[in-house]
Amino acid sequence: MLELDHLAVACTDLHEGVAWVESKLGVMMQPGGKHLRYGTHNVLLGLADGLYLEVIAPDPDAAPFDGPRWFALDDFSGPPRLANWICRTDRFDPVAGPPRALQRGDLHWQLTVPDDGSLPFDGAYPTLIQWPENAVHPATKLPESGCRLTQFTITHPQVADVQALMTLRDPRVSFATGPAGFHAVFDTPQGVRKLG
Repeated sequence: MLELDHLAVACTDLHEGVAWVESKLGVMMQPGGKHLRYGTHNVLLGLADGLYLEVIAPDPDAAPFDGPRWFALDDFSGPPRLANWICRTDRFDPVAGPPRALQRGDLHWQLTVPDDGSLPFDGAYPTLIQWPENAVHPATKLPESGCRLTQFTITHPQVADVQALMTLRDPRVSFATGPAGFHAVFDTPQGVRKLG
């Protein structure tokens, strides 16, 4: 059984990605950190219900030292956009790729990253994550933003195949046939806002 953990906005420049999210949701994001293994850095936004939103980009001051960058960032182009969703799991599966032991500051976790850094089914199949037992989840360290995810839709031409490969029961998450992409709806202090 999978459980939604967080959403990721990819971008080529972190400042551009943060500005995009802040303008769309009307709230300020919080500092994140660097992922030395994959040469990336991020900024975070705490959401209600133990979720968070991550903006992630290649770090211009760091190169990956373990193959390609994760989240398909080496091939990412265009404006910032929702590009990935990450689910907690108690059992990794081969569809998502092998789990990698990772660390950022005092946070430790395992996360699936295919050897080529790609996203299975263009990201429609989630990246899988395991936090250590009794670990403090990043969302609990973030100040409340007043934002709550109410709907998250994954579209893909092979969406039926994606659904058949996973078990996820979350009323906020839905699937639709169409071009690969994501659409998220949030309740925010500024009213209903969307990322897509």
